[in-house]
Amino acid sequence: MLEKDIERILVTEEELSARISELASQINRDYSGRQPLLVGVLRGSFVFLADLVRKLDIYCSVEFMGLSSYGSQTSSSGAVQITRDLPVDIEGRDILIVEDILDSGHTLAYLVELLKTRHPSSIRICVLLDKPSRRKKAVSVDYVGFSIPDDFVVGYGLDYAELYRNLPYIGVLKPSVYRNT
Repeated sequence: MLEKDIERILVTEEELSARISELASQINRDYSGRQPLLVGVLRGSFVFLADLVRKLDIYCSVEFMGLSSYGSQTSSSGAVQITRDLPVDIEGRDILIVEDILDSGHTLAYLVELLKTRHPSSIRICVLLDKPSRRKKAVSVDYVGFSIPDDFVVGYGLDYAELYRNLPYIGVLKPSVYRNT
């Protein structure tokens, strides 16, 4: 039923699984002997983070932060709001932010600056999708799943108006769906 709203599949289930295994291998090497805290950015990252963490073979912890700069819009407003803060002290910890998509950069730039004030040992960023053509804020990313064109994508945790997160792939949403709402 949801598929009728998808213009085309951009990243298949198989491509997602293979790339996440590669990212996990890199993270396992980079954090060998350390115990990072993976900070998932809610809500879009939850599917990616769940699959990623299951492929890690290092000691790690997982927490979530809620941030929003989209609301029900198709592009970032630039104003970032914290909807759920970290419930733990991160001073001296190695932090790996896990995010679904890097678009304008507003959310991740804000989050990195906020977390720096809490004095972690290190901060790295892992994003599933990167849209470099949309960047408005410079953000240094350590792990990138896929670089994608400027299409409005949903699925695998990404949504439009809280829908489509349950698609098992990354799909391009038909413009008629979001232009008529």
